[in-house]
Amino acid sequence: MFELRTRRSRWTIQIVLTLLVIPFVVPLYTMVEGSLQGRGFGNYLAVLKVPGLILFFRNSALIAAGTIAIVYILTMAASFGFSKLRIRSKEVFFWMLLAALTLPEVVLLTPLFVTADKTHIYNTFWAVIIPISALQVPFMVLLTRSYMDGIPDELFEAARIDGAGTWKMFWSILVPLAKPMAVVVVVLVLIAAWNAYLLPLVFLQNPDYQVVTQLPQYFQGQYNDDQTKVLAGALLTALPEIIAYVSLQRFFEQGMSAGALK
Repeated sequence: MFELRTRRSRWTIQIVLTLLVIPFVVPLYTMVEGSLQGRGFGNYLAVLKVPGLILFFRNSALIAAGTIAIVYILTMAASFGFSKLRIRSKEVFFWMLLAALTLPEVVLLTPLFVTADKTHIYNTFWAVIIPISALQVPFMVLLTRSYMDGIPDELFEAARIDGAGTWKMFWSILVPLAKPMAVVVVVLVLIAAWNAYLLPLVFLQNPDYQVVTQLPQYFQGQYNDDQTKVLAGALLTALPEIIAYVSLQRFFEQGMSAGALK
């Protein structure tokens, strides 16, 4: 990390960072201010009294946990193979994987619906977990492979000489050294899965399977549109993501920096 030695350079970078932060702070401030209009904190109490609110959080947590587990395992295994193993035409497979980044989920709705119906997972959490995982893996592999490229190959060569197999090297060397990237995967996938709206809306028709992103429907309808409670609900449902990021911030920044630079 470089150091700014002159006062002018420090002021310049401070001004630039402040200008970059403003577009993110203003909407957040507007959201908090809007959620307190009218009844004030009574808007938050009204959200907490929504029937099944705990169930919504539980369902979102289950989807997020399942997605994180699948993406973590697939990402680490794929990144290890692309970075450290000798696989024929692995660069071709890598770029084919990255091509999936160009596919938005709305384009995949019809084939996903048909697949979910034929495999009898429609109206189950798997109908949401599997597509979200598939959409998250390519970008996570792109980040994680860059990080793993910075791990010395000599560590794996020494382990192989000592008799360690591929599986042993993966769990005993790579997984412990890749903890910063594991945190990146957890945080980014948590945000994507927790904020998922379209896929749960289409594939989860059972009222008991509703998620936190469907909470605004209780305050919006044909004859009412209470935006103060919608904003209050948005802030409450964002708390798990905020807590997760603040708790893992140091490791998240290390992983993102290493994955971007190495």
